[in-house]
Amino acid sequence: MKILIIAHFTGIPNEKDNNRFNYIANILGGNNKVELITSSFSHKNKKQRNTDEEKLEELNYKVTTIYEPGYKKNVSIKRFYSHYIMSKNLKKYLFDLDYKPDVIYCAVPSLDVAKVSVQYAKKNNIRFIIDIQDLWPEAFKMIFNIPIISDVIFYPMKKKANSIYRQADDIVAVSDTYMKRATKVNKKYKNKLSVFLGTELKYFDECKEKNKKIYEDNLIRLSYVGTLGHSYDLKCIIDAIRILNEKGIKNIKFVVIGGGPLKEYFEMYALKKGINCEFTGRIEYPKMVGLLCSCDIAVNPIVHNAAQSIINKVGDYAAAGLPVINTQECKEYRNLVENYKIGFNCKNGKPKDVAEKIKLLYLDKVLREKLGKNNRKLAEEKFDRNKTYKKIIKLIIED
Repeated sequence: MKILIIAHFTGIPNEKDNNRFNYIANILGGNNKVELITSSFSHKNKKQRNTDEEKLEELNYKVTTIYEPGYKKNVSIKRFYSHYIMSKNLKKYLFDLDYKPDVIYCAVPSLDVAKVSVQYAKKNNIRFIIDIQDLWPEAFKMIFNIPIISDVIFYPMKKKANSIYRQADDIVAVSDTYMKRATKVNKKYKNKLSVFLGTELKYFDECKEKNKKIYEDNLIRLSYVGTLGHSYDLKCIIDAIRILNEKGIKNIKFVVIGGGPLKEYFEMYALKKGINCEFTGRIEYPKMVGLLCSCDIAVNPIVHNAAQSIINKVGDYAAAGLPVINTQECKEYRNLVENYKIGFNCKNGKPKDVAEKIKLLYLDKVLREKLGKNNRKLAEEKFDRNKTYKKIIKLIIED
């Protein structure tokens, strides 16, 4: 088969990115002609990509980068302009394509790139599958949420998203939550799949084996992995640790792995509160795995009314076999926490409740280990790409 994968925000192999679309392209590339199209601009690193052509030539699929000017802030007019320019360049590239794909597998968002992709597919009678990674404009409305005004401003984006959802032949989503959003406007999908982002457990365990640290101190380490942005309530965790410090529990260290626009703000807040906190910045995936697995408890602090559902970090926490302190309101993930008994759901934005739940795990090593084992079981059943992604591959090649 000739398969075209279009993913605006994916990484490329030489960036050592543990990405869904590289993984799918690699599996499909063994017996099919596969091309992966992405941006020349790295959303994660906020700079133009430095592609290693030799490494790309070693792949069993083709990687094409489409020029995008880039932006510094995730929420900005410049970002939307950048997406618009990429979509125009993608349209030109697709027009000149020297083959007709049998199927197009397209990540959503961005909406501009997905819109151009579905228009090309429909014009040329090509099967079109969307993979919903995030909900737009819902994610932006969380940051800029002014009653009525926000609805008016984001209406064009909502209309564009609905149009993409309606025109797709099949749908894959990273959660049931996102799946339900799309099926509200399209009840005629031939196939529907909800497959968590997950990770390849075999590779994860190899990274753990090579990079895990052994500490000789008596610290209990809480870990957060991911973006340091407006969606994530690290202040709540810092405040909770401060509450425990004031009660005499002072051997807790907060290990924050990742970067983002609020990194400096969170660093200053932790310093102000006087807690033991380490900010590593962005590190390569194998080193992240090693450091995460060296910790005792994982935290998933997400702000009120956030659009996120089953995100990357909770899959990594599960693979690491760590108990979870969760403030995320998404029912889908809260149900996983309760049903699999992997940790504690907390009241959103309530440091006292978070502190109480942390204290339960702090005082009981046996409980930490029990809940951690349950989380690893969840990973093996729901987050292992070697098992779960077979459904995606089957959907793409067996219409």
